[in-house]
Amino acid sequence: MEYMTIKDAAEKWGITQRRIQVLCAGGRIVGAVRFGKAWAIPVDTEKPSDARVKSGKYIKHQGEEKNMSDQKIKLFSFFSGSGFLDLGFEKAGFQIELVNEYQPNFMAAYKYARKKMNIKPPKYGYYNTDINEFLEQRQKELQENLADAKKDGSLIGFLGGPPCPDFSIAGKNKGRDGINGKLSSSYVKLIANMKPDFFLFENVKGLWRTTRHREYFEELKKVLYDAGYIMTERLTNAIEYGAPQDRDRILLFGIREDVLAGLGKKDISDFPWDKYQKYKVDEVKQRQWPELEEFHADVETQCPQTVIKELTVEYWFRKNDVENHPNAKDYFTPRAGLIRMQTIEEGDVSKKSYKRLHRWRYSPTVAYGNNEVHLHPYKERRLSAAEAMALQTLPKDFELPADMSLTDKFKTIGNGVPFLLANGIAQTIDDFLRG
Repeated sequence: MEYMTIKDAAEKWGITQRRIQVLCAGGRIVGAVRFGKAWAIPVDTEKPSDARVKSGKYIKHQGEEKNMSDQKIKLFSFFSGSGFLDLGFEKAGFQIELVNEYQPNFMAAYKYARKKMNIKPPKYGYYNTDINEFLEQRQKELQENLADAKKDGSLIGFLGGPPCPDFSIAGKNKGRDGINGKLSSSYVKLIANMKPDFFLFENVKGLWRTTRHREYFEELKKVLYDAGYIMTERLTNAIEYGAPQDRDRILLFGIREDVLAGLGKKDISDFPWDKYQKYKVDEVKQRQWPELEEFHADVETQCPQTVIKELTVEYWFRKNDVENHPNAKDYFTPRAGLIRMQTIEEGDVSKKSYKRLHRWRYSPTVAYGNNEVHLHPYKERRLSAAEAMALQTLPKDFELPADMSLTDKFKTIGNGVPFLLANGIAQTIDDFLRG
């Protein structure tokens, strides 16, 4: 059998060499064989059918190659919660094609919020089910959805942050043996079995920093490496992307080695983790931030000149107009303890519970499990759902359904990835895949 090079095929078919590399890497050119970093294509192979080729987006013009700026990038989302991470990617131009969330109330909130924001539902629907079903009885169904999503030549990614209490220092800390800890393995197995073009794995810093959990993390990476993925990881803080909270997350990005080669890249060392970061955590924390002040209800104060206003609690309360938000009245009213609440100074976040935020400082991690109570800086109450979502930097038109319980509202808010962090990482991945 006679073969032609990618260059020969590009001239024969009138499409770019880079596009042909992508099609070869994705197994979309019949008979293509890889030799090292090069591809050999049977000379009698027909020009691949691709919607974008037909539309002319990748046709060569006057000897120049067009870039891949119009290429679709689709995502299958797992452990979606109410969709904070997904929203960051949607606003960066990614298409969410399938959503999987086990908790029905979180799934209902996901649907509700997107309907309010006029975001179209995922093509392959919502799956209110255990992720393990995709490794068993729903395996074929997921494979068919993936095959259909790839028909137009799109890159396909998996997006997920498995539940993290079993790796959290403040949580259960049961590690790999915990019910939630085992779900990280399920997600990794799903990636290894389904082989999406790329993936993002998100979790708490405890999985990366705690010795016994780090061993498990390395084992998960070994499974992915054996499945053909090249990876890069980073412990990232929400402050770096402009969110007003001190929240660390471990992010693991992986791409199939053949897809990486198809994009014309030799390795992943140039992954631009810091491209969309606005601040350096150390520099932010070294600033002169206000500390403790005696609590006085409803008393206004001026923003100190030494702080970064855009990283303060009050800035985001005003930006999202929290007092007029649909979830403004959604807060817990204590049956007792008001007197104790009044004694907590503004800015005292030293205790495990009853932390009173400072209006002109960033917040500790927005998390409300394990009896952690965050108090309003200058009101005699706990934070409202609207205020908590503002600290998660969600768009002001994001809202949760009125019939959702307060417990579920604060749980889904605390579980979520800050929107600005999600959006920054989404842009970073988009640039890497297109660059």
